[in-house]
Amino acid sequence: MADYSAALLSELRKHGQVEVSAERCNVALYHLGNNALHAEIYRRAIERPGVAVLHDAVLQHFFLGQLSETGYIDEFVYNYGEWNRGLARELWRGRAASGADDRFFRYPMLKRVAERSRAIVVHNPAAARVVREHVPAACVVEIPHLFAPPDLPPDVEVLRYRDALGLDQGTLVFGVFGYLRESKRLVAVLEAFGALHRDFPRTALVIAGEFVSSDLERAVTPMLDAPGVLRLPYLEEREFWRAASMIDVCVNLRYPAAGESSGIAVRMMGIGKPVLVTESEEYARVPEDACIRIDAGPAERDSLLHHMVMLAGVEGVAGTVGERAAAHIAEHHRVEQVGRQYWDLLNQVG
Repeated sequence: MADYSAALLSELRKHGQVEVSAERCNVALYHLGNNALHAEIYRRAIERPGVAVLHDAVLQHFFLGQLSETGYIDEFVYNYGEWNRGLARELWRGRAASGADDRFFRYPMLKRVAERSRAIVVHNPAAARVVREHVPAACVVEIPHLFAPPDLPPDVEVLRYRDALGLDQGTLVFGVFGYLRESKRLVAVLEAFGALHRDFPRTALVIAGEFVSSDLERAVTPMLDAPGVLRLPYLEEREFWRAASMIDVCVNLRYPAAGESSGIAVRMMGIGKPVLVTESEEYARVPEDACIRIDAGPAERDSLLHHMVMLAGVEGVAGTVGERAAAHIAEHHRVEQVGRQYWDLLNQVG
């Protein structure tokens, strides 16, 4: 989200005066997500209403981390009524499972910020629907997640990077990037890749990022030593783009979904990489041939393996999907286009 905000700030300043953390302004623009880092911004968004950008359309986990039991139950009741007080108490007591239990994703707790804000910006139809379910009269504006073209490393640098990881040029490399939590479906990805690698040994799976769930880390650590699996830590910006350029296919599953449009998926598609995503309303705006949709639920592993086999076994498929993905991003997600949409909205409500 920091990269997103920095790119948007730079673009908005091309249109007029924009200040960071100004005490007084015509209209404030708040970026909100589903974790404790956004506590101060959330408070400001409630106290001094402006335009709130929901990067996640679920604030459930944010409240679990910020509030006491009493405060959480009261906020839940504010959203869903007194008759749900018992459910709120049950969720609070079962909060240790909140990263994987889909009940926590079914109650986004958006009512207060949606009521208070002069407008709510979302990035996809799923998020727009969820906001309107909480506050039907809310001013909800869908603006695509932005893509700012990066300075990609030269090809020779990418080749050296692959060599340093022991990957020859004939190896098809899958990659998982970002914060590693249960919703990234890492167990299913590792199981499907293990089955793929037995039949297609010239494949590899790179897992890059920081675990934010200790339970998940303990569960998958033995699987990270499997043949073809390479583990990388959290990557700074330059290293991220080196790794992004090096892989052939990005695996970016999300279930349960939180109404978010993945910045990683947009970045990967923007540079022409095919991306495997969970079939969901969040990707309703992406053409069928510009990404590869994976079934959620019981069919997930088989769906994932089927499509990985297709990518490994049918020449040209990955490149074609990647080209169509890049074309879609260039048409709808360019930072200049997104910046203009934000600027017009801010002037409209300011």
